[in-house]
Amino acid sequence: EKESDCVNKMNADLQFLNLPNFLVALGLFGISRWLVSFKYADEETKRFIRTALAIGLWLDEIIWHYWNYKQGYWTIQTMLPLHVCSLMIWLAGFMLIFENYRIYEFGYFLGLGGATQVLLTSYVPMELFAQYRYFQIFISHGLLIVAVIYMTTVEGFRPTWGSFFRA
Repeated sequence: EKESDCVNKMNADLQFLNLPNFLVALGLFGISRWLVSFKYADEETKRFIRTALAIGLWLDEIIWHYWNYKQGYWTIQTMLPLHVCSLMIWLAGFMLIFENYRIYEFGYFLGLGGATQVLLTSYVPMELFAQYRYFQIFISHGLLIVAVIYMTTVEGFRPTWGSFFRA
């Protein structure tokens, strides 16, 4: 199968919690549990973690655009109308760097919900296993989930009923 056929199939098929999705969910749970241990860390350590997560989010998104460009898939029509998760990835980086509660509200309701659905239901063909796209979907959505969980558990951000209506 050509790679473009695999990418198209990936975008069309949904499967609930197949093996790769389950392993990623398990890994995210472990990473999130580990990050909770920094709840009482000094501010410098917390700032380092927030910055590392933000750089990870942004770097993965930049590489994703570059990869699409090199593969001949990048077009204004497909890449610039930002998808909710792509937009949330950029915003989540700013949320982490600036400890921005307003962005957190969006991230909590839109980013966390959307990224979780993608990770639990997306089908990524094994034909893509050795390629960047296979890992990109897990990295980007996984880091988005981790960023929101980190801000909730470590930094003490909490959504409110008002947050729900603002998001």
